[in-house]
Amino acid sequence: MAESRCRVGYLVLLLGFSLFLYAAASGGSIHDLLRDHGLPAGLLPTAVRSYDLDRESGLLVVHLDRPCYARYDGLVFFNQTVRGNLSYGGWSGLVGLSQEELFLWLPVKEILVSDPSSGVILFDIGVAHKQLSLSLFEKPRDCSVGGEKEEKLFPRESNKGLDDMK
Repeated sequence: MAESRCRVGYLVLLLGFSLFLYAAASGGSIHDLLRDHGLPAGLLPTAVRSYDLDRESGLLVVHLDRPCYARYDGLVFFNQTVRGNLSYGGWSGLVGLSQEELFLWLPVKEILVSDPSSGVILFDIGVAHKQLSLSLFEKPRDCSVGGEKEEKLFPRESNKGLDDMK
């Protein structure tokens, strides 16, 4: 009887340790990963399906359910895949992320939080650096497939005939 209890105890211990290793290997949510690297969780929308992080090179590849738009201080477009090199306080070499500025879509090349106590996050959009409040990015945003941007480009009035053809 005691031998049976000992085996059960070992099995429970082994199972618990296996679950711990699995959780550590999976890395948690993308939003937790961003926080762990000194970046706000709300940099990426809630539509993240999965991500891959190469811990040696820092390459972070994020897979969204679909390409989508989210509103922060302006409109931001996320490709279905967003990639870049993650380091503490920064995400550089970005591909798949664009921000609307004065009716132009500019690629976001780098995101940097050099001093968290300043409350400022810096976006490199190629032609300029844009500073925004970190508080805009505290919580992950929902994003839409077209939403407001689709309405600007294709107002409902102009879609009427197309909808009737379907």
